[in-house]
Amino acid sequence: MGVITIQELKDYTTFDAVESRSDAQLQDDIIQAEADIFDYVGHEFPPSQYTPIPLRVKLACKKLAEYYALSALDESAVKGYKSEKIGDYSYTMADSSGLRGKPEITALLEAFVKPVVTETPKVRMRFV
Repeated sequence: MGVITIQELKDYTTFDAVESRSDAQLQDDIIQAEADIFDYVGHEFPPSQYTPIPLRVKLACKKLAEYYALSALDESAVKGYKSEKIGDYSYTMADSSGLRGKPEITALLEAFVKPVVTETPKVRMRFV
């Protein structure tokens, strides 16, 4: 079972373009969001330990999935267009990368990060 459902994503978003994406496309957006979350926290929220899924994790997943859905719809961003000229008409897109970047979810997920266990090397010396 995933972190969120397609319906939860549709209920969360305020963008018509996200709601109008097919269920298969939204499922792919959710999978990408979950992969980012699992990579960040270091585990996949197994049902044996996380039933139900914490609300903060669900919110982070909704934010990321919505971001991936919107970025998939922005054809000009995918193609790398900054400006376009058609005859006498031209326009330049503002660089809004700071405003439209990935949503900040670290504060939502910080409590769920598993510490990385590293073993310290053991050195044994033998004197002869």
